[in-house]
Amino acid sequence: MEIDTPFDPSALGLKEIGNLASWTVSSCKPGCGIEALRDEDTGLFWQSDGPQPHHLNIHFSRLVSIVSIRIFLDFEADESYTPTRITLLAGTGYHDLIPFSALEFAQPKGWIDVPLDHVGGGEDGKTLRAFLLQVRVVENHQNGKDTHVRGLKVYARDERVRGMLGDLHLGREEMEKRKPVVVRADSNGLERGWVVEPDWMGEPELR
Repeated sequence: MEIDTPFDPSALGLKEIGNLASWTVSSCKPGCGIEALRDEDTGLFWQSDGPQPHHLNIHFSRLVSIVSIRIFLDFEADESYTPTRITLLAGTGYHDLIPFSALEFAQPKGWIDVPLDHVGGGEDGKTLRAFLLQVRVVENHQNGKDTHVRGLKVYARDERVRGMLGDLHLGREEMEKRKPVVVRADSNGLERGWVVEPDWMGEPELR
């Protein structure tokens, strides 16, 4: 898990796809909901207003291929509102969510890259395929009740860039190799789950 490493999505051939999803939270203070969380200003934040664990749900209308997830936390500003434990889950819906990453923090400050090394999708095994992504705040610093999350970004590969790099010449057999997997177990023995993408589904496009 890396904190505040240099990150340029366009240089990496990535695009932020959060605007393709429906975002919901388990609770929020007035003025500190999804709009504040999605704002580019990390001075704004989502603040929960209910019992733990706190849930943040990102629900896509179609199967997406996620290659990077980044979360912004700031212990200096938020103190007891800062998460110490976060679990991320993914699936096709709420009924089959599978945990794929469990994060623990000391005093985080900045953008945090969620490890996807073990999720199993894509050519390199680091692509998460899902309809639904859930971020679950399990515990806060100093046993704080409510939580602050100041930013959350979800990235997929920019197919326009890939096309320019020559991916369009791939035949059907090569393309089929890119289609399995939502989530699989990591070294800690998390539960396996599999989804195969139907032929009618493609990559989401930003418009």
